[in-house]
Amino acid sequence: MMATKEYFKIEEISKTNPIFSPMRMTVETAFYRNNVELVTSPKEAYKLAESSPGTIVTSWEVYKPEMLGLDKETRILLFNDGAVTGRYAAGRRILGTADDKKYLEIVREAVYRTRYRKMYHGISFSGLSKEFMVKNHILIPEGHENLLYNWILNFQYPSPEYEKMYSESKEYSEGDIYVFVDPDWTHPDYPLGLAIFDPEHNCAAILGMRYFGELKKGTLTLAWSIANRNNFVSCHGGLKRLKNSKVDFVAAFFGLSGSGKSTLTHAKHSDYEVTVLHDDAFIISTEDLSSVALEPSYFDKTADYPSIFDDNKYLLTIQNCGATKDENGNIVPVMEDLRNGNGRAIKSKLWSPNRVDRIKSPIDAIFWLMKDPILPPIVKVESPSVASSMGALLTTKRTSAEKLDSSVDPSALVFEPYANPFRTYLLSEDYYKFKLLFEKGVACYILNTGYFLDKKVPKRLTIKLVEKVVEDKINWIKWFDGFYYADLDDFVPDMQDKTYLLSLKQSFLKRKDFVLSKVGTRDELPKEVLTAIDGIIGLL
Repeated sequence: MMATKEYFKIEEISKTNPIFSPMRMTVETAFYRNNVELVTSPKEAYKLAESSPGTIVTSWEVYKPEMLGLDKETRILLFNDGAVTGRYAAGRRILGTADDKKYLEIVREAVYRTRYRKMYHGISFSGLSKEFMVKNHILIPEGHENLLYNWILNFQYPSPEYEKMYSESKEYSEGDIYVFVDPDWTHPDYPLGLAIFDPEHNCAAILGMRYFGELKKGTLTLAWSIANRNNFVSCHGGLKRLKNSKVDFVAAFFGLSGSGKSTLTHAKHSDYEVTVLHDDAFIISTEDLSSVALEPSYFDKTADYPSIFDDNKYLLTIQNCGATKDENGNIVPVMEDLRNGNGRAIKSKLWSPNRVDRIKSPIDAIFWLMKDPILPPIVKVESPSVASSMGALLTTKRTSAEKLDSSVDPSALVFEPYANPFRTYLLSEDYYKFKLLFEKGVACYILNTGYFLDKKVPKRLTIKLVEKVVEDKINWIKWFDGFYYADLDDFVPDMQDKTYLLSLKQSFLKRKDFVLSKVGTRDELPKEVLTAIDGIIGLL
């Protein structure tokens, strides 16, 4: 049996089938038109992308391409978008409201407008273990072959090994994922595009958006929704295992782009054997606390990648970066965000020699990564409800990974529950899922990866603190109401300082305001969250 359903018995094909919906019928039907060409291998997709207008074939060769389903001497391809080089969250729409009729009409018209164009049907898997695998389908018009190639590289292409694994994987009462894409779509009311999701029926339409991150996160959005419905916690974060003769410890890090999530996930620790699950997308079983990666590759920022950087040999494709010629006349990429912000690259899974697709050992600790100047470098939270509340009220600052409307202040402190802006289900479901993990004994810590007051928290200190948590060697000092901070000479919260106390109280008042602002919406949190925050405010 297959994990998700692609084929149906004739008696199952009716409007009573819960897998079907108007949106799904609109999107899936488009895949069967006579202008559609199937592309399932990286080799096929590479050839299409290599000859696509505007592609830059660099002189750099892909490292060990045969291990990735590619031919020998495959080159790293560079392709650049226009003005928009980040995700546009304001363009996301979730079906299930009074506006459904309007958006369904938009999708039907968008599909119709592609009838005179060749369309490519790509196939991949989300989830890399028999415990959870989902089949993905994407439909992309001719002219956007680089998007197709990136998508097939980012997710797991249907190699014989993974086809066999999929055929033997756990079955779910879910349909395959179907995503319709037209980056050339335009509409006067939506100049930056639309991403329309029907998460209950595992389908989406991504319209007028060229940035690859929209396709990556759009597909993951649907995979996370399936996981959420089937006893998993959906995680936008990184997870690793640290092991030696004395300790076997699994830690997860949750934070938005730029918070240090990838840095902490891939940080080397000399005293431990480190195993990495993934640095962006995974799920945790609520039953046995094991974890599964959703994708094999990495979608990395190239801001810190000079052209001489050794890790460049693991790159597969590059987006929104420059190019020049070296002394031998070879075309080489110019990264470090010189052309624009948020330059990106897809990086091979071979970059992590210690990479695995599943970690069977139960998770031991969750670290919320925040950039909040009132927080010491590390805080321990004891109460499961408060621990989950702090994840729901995770604070951060925006980065160049997002395309913001002109009215949004890019420097403002913002809340991003569980560091996951891609949720399509009720936020309360995440709250209860994470609370369950903490009730089952998972420890909760907050890492401030920004500034404590006006003092920068060094990256090396953060990594060292993680090691001390693993070794249980932190001297914890009680702060207030089940919060503890580490005894660090240079980072002590002065609870006698009225100015600091006021800032601390204001920080939690902002959290309260955020909770109240979501009442009556899909992101309304349970009342116990407000009770917990009110209790903290009352102590300050």
